Amino acid sequence: MKILLVSDEESPALWDYFDPARMAGVDLILSAGDLKAEYLSFLVTMLNRPLLYVHGNHDGGYDRRPPEGCQCVDDQIVTAGGLRILGLGGSPKYNDGPYQFTEGQMNRRVQKARLRAALSGEPDIILTHAPIRGVGDQDSPTHRGFQCFRPLVENCAPRFFIHGHIHRRYAFDFRRVRVCGATTVINASGYYILDTDAPPVP
Repeated sequence: MKILLVSDEESPALWDYFDPARMAGVDLILSAGDLKAEYLSFLVTMLNRPLLYVHGNHDGGYDRRPPEGCQCVDDQIVTAGGLRILGLGGSPKYNDGPYQFTEGQMNRRVQKARLRAALSGEPDIILTHAPIRGVGDQDSPTHRGFQCFRPLVENCAPRFFIHGHIHRRYAFDFRRVRVCGATTVINASGYYILDTDAPPVP
């Protein structure tokens, strides 16, 4: 199964210069947040594949105009293409903007998600906006990750943890793919094609 991952920056290759041949074989689209609603609506229309998303900290406009034809999976576990996907959007709180959470607030969401997973089955993919603290995040209050994501990953052991929030241009040592325990962690900034049938990252 091939999944198109997107977040944070609208890619001209997928919008201004869209080429359906380049996206051939994509079965599912996952957005890790902070993208224009029109961009997501365009992708789901042109690719005619399900698009699931979580909110980023700049997605307050979705309350008035949500992406058409797309499904928000914040605080839910849904099944798509045979994969169970848990969504936990938002960033650490750094001002009074939308979709920002203290560590305590996110931890309460995580605990509810763990209970839901225990009752209905562990997720194959965890989709978030913010990264795991210490796994591809930064030290600034604006771009740090959530500490409570680490025990979530350690206990649920999903195949993939997909996040955004850390743009490629924010770090000279940007790494797209990392590992946390048995889980492959992917930064979806811009776009990335995930082939779930490919061997896991060593």
